[in-house]
Amino acid sequence: VVRRRLLQRYEHQPFISCLAGFYSCRWKRYQRRRTEPGKCCCKTVNSRKICTDVDFCVGAAFCFSLVFLYMWGEAKNDYNNFDWYNYGNLGFWFLWSLVLLIVAGILFTYIALLLVLAMCLLAEGQQLYLHWSHKIGTFLVLIFSITALFILSILWKDQWKTVRLSFQITAPYLHIGAIIVMVLLSWPMALHAIRADKKVVQVIIVGPYLAILLFLFLIPLGMYSPCIREMGTLGPKPALIGHRGAPMLAPENTEMSFQKTIEHGGDGLETDVTISYDGVPFLMHDSTLRRTTNIKEVYPNDTAQNAALFSWDTLQELNAGTWFLKDKPFSCMGSLSRADQNQAMNQSIYKLSNFLRLADSQNKLVIFDLYRPPEKHPYRNSWINRTLEVILNESGIRPHLVLWLENDMRSFVQSVAPGFQQTMGSKAPVEDLLMDNIVKLNLAYTEMSSEDIRNYAEANITTNLYVVNEPWLFSLAWCSGAHSVTTDAIHKLKNLSQPLFLMTPQQYNIMWILTDLTSVLLISLIFAL
Repeated sequence: VVRRRLLQRYEHQPFISCLAGFYSCRWKRYQRRRTEPGKCCCKTVNSRKICTDVDFCVGAAFCFSLVFLYMWGEAKNDYNNFDWYNYGNLGFWFLWSLVLLIVAGILFTYIALLLVLAMCLLAEGQQLYLHWSHKIGTFLVLIFSITALFILSILWKDQWKTVRLSFQITAPYLHIGAIIVMVLLSWPMALHAIRADKKVVQVIIVGPYLAILLFLFLIPLGMYSPCIREMGTLGPKPALIGHRGAPMLAPENTEMSFQKTIEHGGDGLETDVTISYDGVPFLMHDSTLRRTTNIKEVYPNDTAQNAALFSWDTLQELNAGTWFLKDKPFSCMGSLSRADQNQAMNQSIYKLSNFLRLADSQNKLVIFDLYRPPEKHPYRNSWINRTLEVILNESGIRPHLVLWLENDMRSFVQSVAPGFQQTMGSKAPVEDLLMDNIVKLNLAYTEMSSEDIRNYAEANITTNLYVVNEPWLFSLAWCSGAHSVTTDAIHKLKNLSQPLFLMTPQQYNIMWILTDLTSVLLISLIFAL
C-alpha cells in the first residue's frame, strides 16, 4: 500500500505531468489511477458542482472571446473610424483598434489552450482541477469579452451588420472549420460514450453531438453568398474613388493625397468641403483643425475653434502634413520613401477650386460632403450658392464630372447646373429617385444588398459604397454588383483581378459533399475503434 501511494505521488509520466502542470500547476502530483470514461472524475456532489461551474465558465469564456475576436477581426475595415472616435474623446491619436485586436487574440489563445488541456486530461482519465490563477484568468477573459461586446454594441452597433456581411464570404469556410472541430471531438466523445455504464448516459453524451453534427451537415442548404455564382455572370470590377485621396499614402485631403490616387489609377476623388470665414471653400473633414494641422503650435488658443471661423489667409499659414508622419493614422501604412516624406511635410490646406482643376485635368469624377457653416458665419445661408460659384465660375470643371450629393436646394442646383450627376445619400423608392433625377446612390457599405443594387441598376441608377478598404469586403461589393466604391486603400484594391472566394455552385457543392462524406467516414471509424 505504501509503495503504491509513493508511486501515485512520485511516479513520472511526462505527458500527463505536463498536462496537469499547465492546467492545475501540479507538476509532481497527478491522479495515478485513471477514471473510466463515462464516469465523473469528481467524487462528491460539491466537487461535481464546482467542476461543472468551472467547466461552464471556461466554455462561456471561450465562446464569448471567439465571438469578440471574430467581430473585431472583421471590423478591420473601420479601424480608422474607431481610432478617430477615440481621438475626439481623448484628444490624442493612438492605434487603439490594433491594441484591442492584439488583446482579443491573446485572450482567445489563452482560453483555447486551457480548453485543449482540459480535453486532453479528460481523455487521459484525469480529474480536472483548474488552478486558482487560471480561474481568475478565465473570469477576466469572460468579463472582458462580454463588456467589450456590450460597449461596441451600444457605440458601434452597425458593426454587427459588417459581421452579417462577412458571413456571406466566410460561411462556406466556417462550415468546413466547424466540421473539422466536430471530427476532432469525436474521439473523446466515442471514448466516453462506449465505456459508459448505462445506455441513458450514452444517449446523453452522443445525442447532442449527433444533433449538432446533423445541423452542420445541412447548413449549406440555406447558405447564400453572391460570390457563389455561375461562370460569366460576374459584373465588371467596381470603379475606385479615393476617400479624401489616398490617406494611407499621404495626408488626407491634400494635393499630394489626390495625386497619389491619380497615380494608382483611381477613377474618382472624394473629399469634404468647408467654407472659410471670408468665403473660400477649402477641404477639411473635421470640424476643428486640431487633428490634421499644426494649429496647436501656431495658434494654441484656437485649437477648439470651428475650422470655418478662420480666414483663408490664416488657414494658409498652417501645415497639413506633419501630423501624418507623426501619428501614422493607419496600422497598415507601410514606410514612405524619403521623397514622399519630404513632400508630405510640406502639404498645406487645399482650396476647393484647385482640387476641381486637378480633377478636371485628369478627367476624374468628384464627390464631396458639403458642410454648412456654423451660426453667425457670413455664409451661413449662402453656402450652397458660394460653392456653386466656385464650381461653375472659378474652377472650370466639366459639369458631368461632379457628383452632387448635397440634398438641400437640390431643385435650385439642377436649374443652375443641369449637367451635374445628381447623387442621393440614402435608399429610396425608385420612383422617387427618378422624379428627382437621381442617377447614383452613395451608400454606406453596411447597406449593401445585391437585390437592391440590381433593382436600382435596372432603372439606370448606379450604386457607390463607402468606405471599403478590405479585400474581402471589396470582393463582396464586386459580387453584389456595386458600380464603384470609395476607399482608403486604392493601392491595394487596384491589384485585385477577380473577387476573393469566387466559386461556381458546382465547385461549392463538390467541396460541401466531400467535406461531409470525409467527416462521416472518419467519425464512423473512430466510433468503430
